Amino acid sequence: MSSAIPDAFDTLGLEPTLDLDASLLEQRYRDLQRQLHPDKFAQASSSEKRVSLSRAVSVNDAYRALRDDLKRAEVLFVRHGGSANEREQGPADPELLMEVMELRESLAEAKSARDLSATQALSQQVAGLERAGFAELRAAFAKLAAHDKSALAEAGRALSRLRYYRRFQDEVAHIEEQALA
Repeated sequence: MSSAIPDAFDTLGLEPTLDLDASLLEQRYRDLQRQLHPDKFAQASSSEKRVSLSRAVSVNDAYRALRDDLKRAEVLFVRHGGSANEREQGPADPELLMEVMELRESLAEAKSARDLSATQALSQQVAGLERAGFAELRAAFAKLAAHDKSALAEAGRALSRLRYYRRFQDEVAHIEEQALA
């Protein structure tokens, strides 16, 4: 990374990759948590305790970021020189906006009709779009790893798509929770 602040991969000492081994992530997190447990610093000076606590917080934040595939993609995007701020990435693709608008209209219709099967079908449709988006993102990250900086824009577009799909799936989850309540 270009800044002095370590990213989540550096914090956990893991290889920066989109397809992170979940068991390796868990194991590294647990190992670091054991090393940084407050009981190990009971007799330490107050400054050592503060440093340990700060590191433990960083480890927790890094773990949360890398555990989530979209957040992990965002960390990689920033690592390759992209901006963490969505607004700095420019306007969304008009085709994407139209696609998402149509999906949301269908979701609103399914919600108002209390049609849970239609809601789930839309969720499955978007899950397929998410898989395709992650495939695009993998390809862009592969190009970036090969020092093709022109792929940064491709990665940004794929990431933008995935963010819209995540928000859609969050809305579906909310609708399903309401239906079960």
